[in-house]
Amino acid sequence: MQQLGLLSNPENLSIVDNIYKAFAAGDIPTVLAGMDEGIIWNEAEGNDYADGNPYIGPDAVLKGVFTRLGEDYEYFKLVDIHLHEMSKDQVLATLRYNGKLKKNGKLLDAQVAHLWTLKDKKLIGFQQYADTRQLAEANID
Repeated sequence: MQQLGLLSNPENLSIVDNIYKAFAAGDIPTVLAGMDEGIIWNEAEGNDYADGNPYIGPDAVLKGVFTRLGEDYEYFKLVDIHLHEMSKDQVLATLRYNGKLKKNGKLLDAQVAHLWTLKDKKLIGFQQYADTRQLAEANID
């Protein structure tokens, strides 16, 4: 059933959980190593970082998303993470973004969801769903 795609790999939840733990620890090389070379990464429409959608490959994600987060935020944390196993080797994460923008000191506390797709224990797809109004309002000086 798993080989037919009807059942997801039971390791998917722990793989995604480990990615979030690595991100929280600032271990971006481990996060990137968990991605397939052809990962397709999409930021939520309306998010400033969606200007590069889709980001293809770990290097594009690093340059287009992670580096920009570091440049824009004094701190950026993922909190209240809850993982939900889905069919077709997908994992849904519901969580919140907490951050502080460097340019204006505004705080961010936004509700988000991430839909991960995995294959052969690697991340091959990412879709972000976010409260883009909060993201935009935090960026207003």
